[in-house]
Amino acid sequence: MAGSIQLKKGTKMQLAFDVPVGQEPQFNMLCTFNKALDESAFLVSAPMVDGKRLVPDESQKLLFKYTEGDESNILAGYVDDVVKEGIRHYLKVRRVAEQRQFIKRMDVRMKVELPITYMQDTWELNSEGEVDKEKGQTMDISNNGLAVYMNRWFEVGESCIFTLPRLGTAAEGQPSREVVGVICWTREMPKGSPFRFVAGIQLRFADQQERQDMQDYVAYVKKRYKL
Repeated sequence: MAGSIQLKKGTKMQLAFDVPVGQEPQFNMLCTFNKALDESAFLVSAPMVDGKRLVPDESQKLLFKYTEGDESNILAGYVDDVVKEGIRHYLKVRRVAEQRQFIKRMDVRMKVELPITYMQDTWELNSEGEVDKEKGQTMDISNNGLAVYMNRWFEVGESCIFTLPRLGTAAEGQPSREVVGVICWTREMPKGSPFRFVAGIQLRFADQQERQDMQDYVAYVKKRYKL
């Protein structure tokens, strides 16, 4: 767990119920950050739903979205208790390890399944002195990130190297691309799925040329798959 949330009292947060992988949460409730209790819990105002104060279900994961500068962050947690201070009611939220971070961007995530491989330089070498890459598949792709199905669990903040497949022909297409990304969130897939996990990846670029190469690749994906 990261340190306590460094937010000002009164910061507005959008609130949504968590949803299964592949669905978009609906941030249709509003609450106000009150204070961090410690590294694992914080207080927010109890949101109103249809004119009534939300009655929390302790088994329901909630998502809290707030903005800092150009970054939109999402925290996940469960309500442990309702705390009353004077006439106000606050939800005591116990954080979970998942934390998502999205950079505001003009491009749109496109749902497309592309076979990929991934690895970390620190993995054990095989008999030929190389790292064996593992297979995965994209759930969506954009100029700045990926959502990837995989069979290995990564912690938030870990870096990983992904290889995107060659698309099209040499004359008109895109060569395979090796990109570096940071894990923003990881979630388990339902039992029976072909992959065990899905992870959100924020890409890192060494220079403007790498960024442009990725934009060219994504533009070709959009054109080829008519997205």
